[in-house]
Order: sequence, then C-alpha cells, then structure tokens
Amino acid sequence: MAQTSSDFHIGILGGGAWGTALGALIARQPLPVTLWSRNGDVCDVIRQYRENKVYLPDIPLPQTLSVTTALADLVSCTHLISVLPAQHSRGWFAQLSAVLLGPRPVAIASKGIERTTLMLMHEVLNDVWPNAIPALISGPSFAHDVARGLPTAVTVAAAEEGVARTWQSITGARHFRPYMSTDLTGVALGGSVKNVLAIAAGIVDGLGLGKSAHAALIARGYAEFQRLGLAMGAHAATMSGLSGLGDLILTAGSDRSRNMSLGIRLGRGDRLATILGARNSVSEGVASADAVCQLAARHGVEMPVCAGVADIVTGQQSVADAIDNLMSRPFKPE
Repeated sequence: MAQTSSDFHIGILGGGAWGTALGALIARQPLPVTLWSRNGDVCDVIRQYRENKVYLPDIPLPQTLSVTTALADLVSCTHLISVLPAQHSRGWFAQLSAVLLGPRPVAIASKGIERTTLMLMHEVLNDVWPNAIPALISGPSFAHDVARGLPTAVTVAAAEEGVARTWQSITGARHFRPYMSTDLTGVALGGSVKNVLAIAAGIVDGLGLGKSAHAALIARGYAEFQRLGLAMGAHAATMSGLSGLGDLILTAGSDRSRNMSLGIRLGRGDRLATILGARNSVSEGVASADAVCQLAARHGVEMPVCAGVADIVTGQQSVADAIDNLMSRPFKPE
C-alpha cells in the first residue's frame, strides 16, 4: 500500500496536533513530508527535539519529516494536506495559489463551514485556487491516537475515484484505514455538524442531565444532520459512515474532544470568552454553529439542537433558556 519516496513529497499545512499526527503517519511510510507552520517557535522546537512539544508532546517525529515557515518551501511537494482552521483557510489558499503553480492535489483535513459565505471547505478551495484538486480526509480520529499508532479508520473523499485512491495509498497504513468516497458534500457536512452537536452533548453533561439525555441529544442531533445532508445532496451511506455517525460518536462522546469539553464548561457555567481565551487550539463548532443554522434555513430544514448551540455561542440565549426551549417543543412523530 505504501509508496516509495520517489513517488510523492507531501506538504502539510498547519503545525497543530492533527497536522503533526498526519505528517508523522505519512513520514513513517516512509515518504518525505514538509510540515509548514506559521509559528516559528513550533518549527524550532521540532527541529531541536524531533517532537512537537507545543501541540503533540511525547510523540517522536521521523527524520523524513521536515518543518518550515516559508510557503515557498512547499513548491517541491506533489500533494498537500491542509489542516488550517476553517475560518482562515481562504486567505492561505489564495497565497498558496500564487506560489504553487499548476494543478496540485490538496486534501483538506480540517472541519468547518466558512461563516461569511456558508461554503464547505472544498468549495472554498475551488473558489480561490482553481488549479487545486480537492479531497477531504475526515472521520473519528484523535490526533494522539493516530500519532501513537492506535487503530483508526477515516473517509477519504474526492470527486474522482482515482484521486481518492491516491490519497488512500499515501495515508493508508496497517493501523490507519482510509475508506474511499466520492461524496464530498456528505463528508464535509459530517465533519462540520458533528462539532456543533458535540458542544450540545457537552452542555448536557456539564449540566449533569444524565446519560439518557446525552443519548437522546445525540440521536436527535443526528436526525438533524441527516435532514440537512439529504437536502444538500449528501448520500445516506456517507452520513451513517465514518465521517458522519462515526465522527459524531467520537466527538460527542469524549471529553478529549475540544468541542465537547467546551460544551461541558459552558454547561457548568463558564463564559465562552474565558474558555476560548485559555486554549491554544480551535473549537470549530463555535464558528460553525451559526453557519449550520443559516444553511438549514436556506434549505428549509429544521435543526433545533444546532439552533440552540448557535444561540448560546452568539450570546442570544443562556444555556438554561436554550435547554428550556428544547424541552418545551411540541411532541411529534420521530
């Protein structure tokens, strides 16, 4: 399954935990990997210690992984993986399109919806970098699990099967199993909506409402995701697969999830600004919540759980009022 070093040179955009984990995974194939980070301190630490002590401590990084802060150093890369935060991706894609000329396969491994345009991440890429060939990598995957070599399975999606198969070859390993799809919309939506639902699940846990409420919340939230996905042309099999239900189960079921842990603290009464101010990583569900609801309104889909989260993170409702509104809704068929 693995390729030889003469076939590919992989560039990773983003030096956080997930970018570093994917870089380490691919570099162990072994393939040459260049990890780009705008944070020079992260690059210096990796060069000195062969470890990303800031975002992924205690994981040795292969010698075939190099680091840089210069976009120009990615010119020799045959394929790119973007782990850039969703709300900042457009600007970096525009810069890259001016540096990296000619067609370039770009797999997006970050999750979210651009708030200003309501575009999914592969749509943003197409909009500003026409020469890019988009793909998505998404599924139930914690960075530390992947970096430690624990069994993980994800979805790799591209419009053309050949592109998806190439990304399978690049990323696939004995412990990391990428399953192919051509449903970009379904995969992108799954990765975005599950973060919003994970915040809701965390709020339920933070309030101490019990496991029954937690399970009901996830089930009703998944129904919301299905309604929106079908309205936008996603495939039912995608939504019930790794990048949909699988990712939701992980993200809304573990306090290791950035989004669920944020929801737990909201449920316990902490202010959103305080929570975000203490973090060095992005909780994409905060940025995506209102965008999900705007997409739902555009397609005539009702998503009360996501709407409650959006109202909370935008300051339009308190946690208590949002829960009361959900519990006061009229009874109806499932």
